[in-house]
Amino acid sequence: MAMNYNAKDEVDGGPPCAPGGPAKNRRPDNTAFKQQRLPAWQPILTAGTVLPTFFIIGLIFIPIGIGIFVTSNNIREIEIDYTGTDPSSPCNKCLSPNVTPCICTINFTLEQSFEGNVFMYYGLSNFYQNHRRYVKSRDDSQLNGDPSALLNPSKECEPYRRNEDKPIAPCGAIANSMFNDTLDLFLVGNESDPTPITLKKKGIAWWTDKNVKFRNPPGADIPLEERFKGTTKPVNWVKPVYMLDPDEDNSGFINEDFIVWMRTAALPTFRKLYRLIERKDDLHPTLPAGRYYLNITYNYPVHSFDGRKRMILSTISWMGGKNPFLGIAYIAIGSISFLLGVVLLVINHKYRNSSNTADITI
Repeated sequence: MAMNYNAKDEVDGGPPCAPGGPAKNRRPDNTAFKQQRLPAWQPILTAGTVLPTFFIIGLIFIPIGIGIFVTSNNIREIEIDYTGTDPSSPCNKCLSPNVTPCICTINFTLEQSFEGNVFMYYGLSNFYQNHRRYVKSRDDSQLNGDPSALLNPSKECEPYRRNEDKPIAPCGAIANSMFNDTLDLFLVGNESDPTPITLKKKGIAWWTDKNVKFRNPPGADIPLEERFKGTTKPVNWVKPVYMLDPDEDNSGFINEDFIVWMRTAALPTFRKLYRLIERKDDLHPTLPAGRYYLNITYNYPVHSFDGRKRMILSTISWMGGKNPFLGIAYIAIGSISFLLGVVLLVINHKYRNSSNTADITI
């Protein structure tokens, strides 16, 4: 039996009720939550509450910004570009693919002494480690020492998954493009022989990376080379992963240079920790002011993608490395807040007096 449709028969937009059936009630329950009777508080913005807020923000942020900015400026830092694109650069000869291996030397001077521990970084520019396919091109199970993943890497590693019909260890584009320049630092004193600066290669990786995320294949009593049996090195590597360092505690997947490289950067211009220069005593600076030279074994090509390479020496403070942006941001926000407070105070004073005058006139 057909039924005529009438919009008035619907309750709150729902379908019509069956003839003779009970009327459908879609009214919300009579509770404080569903009937929107919960107690609420809404601030009333007046000059007496807004103006002190602006002034307090300004008075707090400006001193904090000045402190952070001064602290950042007290950090000693020097940056040496050794890309070699300039024809006068000592490393210009290394741009030729026929010169292998290429060793170049760059002289520089420290105008001020570096106190405390000094951190040596390598920096790259125009290198997009944040590309989606590049970031995914790794096998975390293989890097964690899983024997099955070692011989059967993830398909995410393609096209660096297999080579010469053998699985690549470590697989993927990130590992294949690992930075492999060698940097050595020397102090040029009054004597004829320069003094080599001791560069510590352990302690540069995060503890969680070194002890949790990256592990060699199991078998503590088995030589490291045997544990990687049946695998081959990445295409661009000179030697296999188990020969990265003579010290077995710093070789294979737990090599700290490798671990640092595998933590991809978010921006195309970045720096990664290369070595530590520890302070020997409190009587002498870690790096005294004077003449130095940097000895570079130039292996890593960047000219093909218009990249640049640099070495950075830096001290740190309680807030980390040199970063003036944070201090400038605090000073800018505090200044803007204080300025807005002054402007609003003038406007409030002007129009409040006008309002009082109008009331008296009336």
